[in-house]
Amino acid sequence: MTMFHQGNRDLQQQFGSTALADRLVERLRRSEFNEEDRAFIHSVEFFFLATAAPDGHPDCSFKGGPPGFVRIVRPDLLVWPDYDGNGMFKSLGNIGLNPFVGLLLIRIGEAPKRLRVNGRAEVVLDDPLMREFVGAQALVRVTPIDIFPNCPRYIPDLAAGKPSPYVPCADRPPLEPGWKSNPAWNEVVPPRRA
Repeated sequence: MTMFHQGNRDLQQQFGSTALADRLVERLRRSEFNEEDRAFIHSVEFFFLATAAPDGHPDCSFKGGPPGFVRIVRPDLLVWPDYDGNGMFKSLGNIGLNPFVGLLLIRIGEAPKRLRVNGRAEVVLDDPLMREFVGAQALVRVTPIDIFPNCPRYIPDLAAGKPSPYVPCADRPPLEPGWKSNPAWNEVVPPRRA
């Protein structure tokens, strides 16, 4: 499975970012979790889950719990419990008919971080791992296809009540993130358009 479809490629070409997109995939994309992923994922208290119905209509859900409620059990397997909810089963119902999911895991605060996980999910009602999650009514198992860190520069520091310093403002020039001048990327970073 490729990371980019023609719609992605058309916009990358229009904005001059094809080489950067390819470099990011080459250097950062993986299909198995590493120890840094494990530590981060086990520390989060929430994530966002994207699913789609078989006809393509999307759905995005918030999933939350104590640190460790979403966890890596093998380098190629992530799990989390489904807790009692509103009974609509939008996400889990979508997974039953279209197993492709996207997870966005975020740390908000002084040291923001994001990790994206795209993969194939299944909902299991009798998984032995459910005993490890108080209140679980089902377990969602995700086999990753694409795991990649995502630039955290626009994440606000909510506790401090401060927006990200990278959010564009009319009264100052844009602040460039340090990664854009890193030798691993700088030769493929397109010029800023606005």
